[in-house]
Amino acid sequence: MIPLHDDTPTTIRPMVTIGLIVACVLAFLWQLALPPLAQQRAIFALGFIPGVFFGDQRLPAEIAWIPSGLSLLTSMFLHGGWLHLLGNMLYLWIFGNNVEDAMGHVKFLLFYLLCGVIAALTQGFTDPEVLVPMVGASGAIGGVLGAYIVLHPHARILVLIPLGFFITTARIPALLVLGLWFVLQFIQGSMVVGEQGGIAFWAHIGGFISGAVLVVPFRDKSVPLFGRRRRGPWD
Repeated sequence: MIPLHDDTPTTIRPMVTIGLIVACVLAFLWQLALPPLAQQRAIFALGFIPGVFFGDQRLPAEIAWIPSGLSLLTSMFLHGGWLHLLGNMLYLWIFGNNVEDAMGHVKFLLFYLLCGVIAALTQGFTDPEVLVPMVGASGAIGGVLGAYIVLHPHARILVLIPLGFFITTARIPALLVLGLWFVLQFIQGSMVVGEQGGIAFWAHIGGFISGAVLVVPFRDKSVPLFGRRRRGPWD
């Protein structure tokens, strides 16, 4: 299922959500502008490498651009390809505005970055000696999804469903859409250690759980948890 839209209205312009999307797109365009070897060096220099952060491994001097701890942040803004970028930005655009609306701009930015850090550390703990760089906003966005499901479990999500040669759409409760996403991440993460096919499943899981927990103190106190769905144009 590919989410296309939700029916939860917002009261503020999601400036941080938009800014994060712009930052990720600009970072990816910068990656593409580099020569192939420089692109690879940038991934190693700015991606999160558990073996460097947790262990005794050290990057060569020519790519040791930043302290390893800072890579927990920089890795969130790099991506491994167009599909990686577009998929992440689609989820951030659909669900980020509502979470930002519930927290306000500053707290949402702090929440997003904190979820991303926890997500990267979660993945790193599963294989602390791995030397494969981790990049992407997926962990932080997992936090956004975890927050959304706690805030708006009854919201309806318009999803695209490929059925062989046919494509259809359906309006499905957020609890089912995001709950299924989490279950799939958990199943796939339980089957592998570290990354498989470039996908850091445990980062998704760690981000989702941290978002579901952190939304409670980060939200504006006037925003209820597990809110009832407002009637919208799809009713």
